[in-house]
Amino acid sequence: MQQEQNYEKAEKSIRSAAKQGAELAVLPEYHLLSWVPNDEKFKEACSHWETYLNKYRALAKECNINIVPGTIVELHDAGTENERLENVAYFITNTGDIAGKYVKKNLWGSIERLHLTSSSVDPHPVFDTPLGKVGMLICWDLAFPEAFREMIFKGAKLIIIPTFWTYNDCSKAGAAVNPTAEGLFLDSMLTARCFENTCAIVFANVGGPPGEGYAGLSQVCVPYAGALTRLGSHAEGMAVVDLDMQIVEDAEENYQVRADLARTDWYYHYRHNNETETEEAKL
Repeated sequence: MQQEQNYEKAEKSIRSAAKQGAELAVLPEYHLLSWVPNDEKFKEACSHWETYLNKYRALAKECNINIVPGTIVELHDAGTENERLENVAYFITNTGDIAGKYVKKNLWGSIERLHLTSSSVDPHPVFDTPLGKVGMLICWDLAFPEAFREMIFKGAKLIIIPTFWTYNDCSKAGAAVNPTAEGLFLDSMLTARCFENTCAIVFANVGGPPGEGYAGLSQVCVPYAGALTRLGSHAEGMAVVDLDMQIVEDAEENYQVRADLARTDWYYHYRHNNETETEEAKL
């Protein structure tokens, strides 16, 4: 396990971003340990999650920068019948406070479902942060437009998505049609989600050497422009991006998505209101 070395690499990048005036730093999913649940040392390493969460909190305060430290896999109730691993993303403010946390809901196939505990039917949270109202998703959550709609309905305008997504996630049948299908999936979905929700997205994916399946494509995406910047398919690195949230407001003025969501007579409103849904189910 290279947990400490990976933290030090992340810390170096965050300090560099802060010196360049960045207000927010976002890391990929599984950035501390990678995803190696069958490694005999993995579970024990996950028991130290709070140590690294506190390191990031101290770093955020020292550098005066908001941090979403990718995801941290947490081991809870070790050795009991309630033992579980949760894949968690935190929003840490520039004062070192935790504005909120999100436990991954949509787990990727048997690869994750055999090891992780989902947030299941818990609502998707939206947090008040120094950057406004923020929602967070993790990796495969991107595939579900319902997740975005729920957070947009609650007022989120910025969605942050730490990710561990590779070209190897594609089936043999899909790869036979298009070897880079997963890259097409990511670019298409990120752009579509920005337009259909009049929001901005910060998407941080893992990168690495060519030939090992890393998809990369980390990007900041907005309506009208799509990706403001995008790291290469195999890039492991950092980009500092100037995100003007006025683009989001301009898109909303044009498309009126949030305005429709707020209407009491909107056809789909019941899908985002538990009381309404319950009452209709009784009829």
